[in-house]
Amino acid sequence: MKVCDLLNGKENHVLTVKPNETIGTLARLLQRHRVGVMVVSHDGRTPDGIISERDIAYSLAERRGELHLLPVSALMTRRVVTCTPECHLSEVMRLMKQHHIRHVPVVNGTQLVGIVSIRDMMEHRLNEMERRYSSVEHLVTLTD
Repeated sequence: MKVCDLLNGKENHVLTVKPNETIGTLARLLQRHRVGVMVVSHDGRTPDGIISERDIAYSLAERRGELHLLPVSALMTRRVVTCTPECHLSEVMRLMKQHHIRHVPVVNGTQLVGIVSIRDMMEHRLNEMERRYSSVEHLVTLTD
């Protein structure tokens, strides 16, 4: 299965935050949308970075009272691991494992078209296992 197949079953709108927005604003956006990560983009279409709730939590120990005033660009990961819509899900899983990440933005050329999370991958694998189990169960029933 390819990333584009997975994206067909998801809402295609990817939440982004501008690099000059504050961490306080980002935290409110993460809470409002009930997500753990946002792609950082100056124009809403091209990824400049990525930032997660984990980035905020890890910075809290160092920055404390000033954290909410910092720009997103101060904490974001600048080297974003991405994939294309034509990537196979097994390749995305390998990227997640290799880079110890839970979210992979999907780009077509330079345009952000989606995001794949480890939750998406888990749901896909569980659905696949359930389909296989049902098939085997059906075959066993036919042979009885």
